[in-house]
Amino acid sequence: MFIQTEATPNPATLKFLPGQSVLGQGAMEFRSPEAAASAPLAQALLAIDGVEAVMYGGDFVSVTKDATDWAHLKPAILGTIMEHFASGAPLLTEGASATTDHDGEFYEESDAELVATIKELIETRVRPAVAGDGGDIVFRGFRDGIVYLGMKGACSGCPSSTATLRNGIENLLRHFVPQVKSVEPAQL
Repeated sequence: MFIQTEATPNPATLKFLPGQSVLGQGAMEFRSPEAAASAPLAQALLAIDGVEAVMYGGDFVSVTKDATDWAHLKPAILGTIMEHFASGAPLLTEGASATTDHDGEFYEESDAELVATIKELIETRVRPAVAGDGGDIVFRGFRDGIVYLGMKGACSGCPSSTATLRNGIENLLRHFVPQVKSVEPAQL
């Protein structure tokens, strides 16, 4: 098995591509061993000293590190991912499923049609591009013309995430949905 690695705009995150489907659709992020209780690969990666977060994407695993040098972490991460996929073990334990992240969304019922359009634009135009950089972005809410988005994986804590929100996503949404005044980051 050959696993490719790709740099992301976030220097603390690398994208690992095992050459096969990982999650298929959507994304799941794990920031602690407790959060990864139903995800054996994520749990094993989080057990590596220096790994702070793991995200499963459609065909990749992104790993976020602390101040530890990649030269020290990469061999252990590659070995863990390779061992997991070679063993044929499931990505998630039985009964666990990929969550859709719709919990905690907020918006006025009168804005439901606008929100549906915003979500569609995020799903079809934003998420694929962000996944290409090893991250994910999810709708969190809409209030007073402000769209709140949560960032995961390589996007979380990325130095260019503010520019991505302001220049890319905000401009796109304002073009298609004139009621959008701005886009702000939201905590997940």
